[in-house]
Amino acid sequence: MSGTLHRLANGLTIAVDPIAGAQSTAVGLYAGVGSRSEPDGKGGLAHLVEHMVFKGAGSRDARGIAEAIEDVGGTLNAWTARDQTAFHARILPNDLTLAVELIADLVRSPKFDADELEREKGVVLSELGECLDTPDDLIGDRLFEVAFAGQSIGRSVLGSATSVKAVTRDDLVGWIAREYAPSRLILAASGKVDEDKLLGQAEATFGDMAEREVAAPAAAEFTGGEHRDARSFEQAHWSFALPGLPSAHAEMPALSIFTQAVGGGMSSRLFQQLREDRGLAYSIYAWGQGFADAGLFAVGCASDRTKAGETLRLAREIVAHAAEDLSEAEVNRARAQIEAGLLIALETPQGRADHLARSIEVFGRIVPAEELLANLRAVDARAARGAGAALHRGPIAIASIGAAKTPAGLAA
Repeated sequence: MSGTLHRLANGLTIAVDPIAGAQSTAVGLYAGVGSRSEPDGKGGLAHLVEHMVFKGAGSRDARGIAEAIEDVGGTLNAWTARDQTAFHARILPNDLTLAVELIADLVRSPKFDADELEREKGVVLSELGECLDTPDDLIGDRLFEVAFAGQSIGRSVLGSATSVKAVTRDDLVGWIAREYAPSRLILAASGKVDEDKLLGQAEATFGDMAEREVAAPAAAEFTGGEHRDARSFEQAHWSFALPGLPSAHAEMPALSIFTQAVGGGMSSRLFQQLREDRGLAYSIYAWGQGFADAGLFAVGCASDRTKAGETLRLAREIVAHAAEDLSEAEVNRARAQIEAGLLIALETPQGRADHLARSIEVFGRIVPAEELLANLRAVDARAARGAGAALHRGPIAIASIGAAKTPAGLAA
């Protein structure tokens, strides 16, 4: 993987990584701000902004936006996370100008019609209700709430019914004006893309944005804690988290390999011991997430309601034992899975555009795939075990939904 990086005078970044032989283009505007920057009482604001810009922007209404991109066979979509909001398009190369124009309209001239806002609140409340009725979606939010108790980073990206209803048009306008500073924006493109054309389009559509200071979000602190939702479902869902590492930490490759070996596939310890050997769960997995200043390592499971406590206890033991005796063979297998996943993702224009933006947000530069692979290949079993052992030096967060008996007390 290659890639070139440019910056406009106002601080907006452009990243380009063409793919030889590609016949389509992926382009996106990635804003390094998400729900963790929302003010108290306005949870879900960033996500609602993402929805509302599609209801009318520039000279187009919602139908006009949809028809403009679909008239040329393209797609236009967006997502909101705790630390990032992205607006991305997939188009044929000749339609790059249109795609950048549409994306620029979304973030620079949204209409934010008051009547549309009230209607869209109803849509978001339905989305929130669907999440509340879906334990395997909800468990992640509940885990973040107890892992980062009382902090914006711990709130659901969707917000709550109360906070969504409280959002006003002025909040939407203020969010865009305050948070979408050029220094936070990355325009990234990959696939079949004309670099000079993209640079010219970036200057034409974003070059006049005023440079301004932006406030960093409040620092995150992993607090730990417990949450239990006693509602009855067919299965109990539980998850626990331990303090992980910030995204750019030097030990992140070792922790990633540890996480994969413990619960990243069918050959992982959690899957083999809890599902294959004991038949205690259908779904069991480990995952991790890093932010600029914090991170977490987590294990999630869906099991029989009466066995939630047993599976949680065993999973914690498996993770602890792995930090003591993870083998070179397990490390090599986990590394091969991560390498394959990385390289497969980088075969697609969208995957490369996403990687460009995330790399710049985390490291301030485009990190070549070769460097990422070298960092992974430098990890041996001792380093992976060390990353696993470090997880247990802090508090634990536990969340459960539908367990017949609370897993409380296992945090000790």
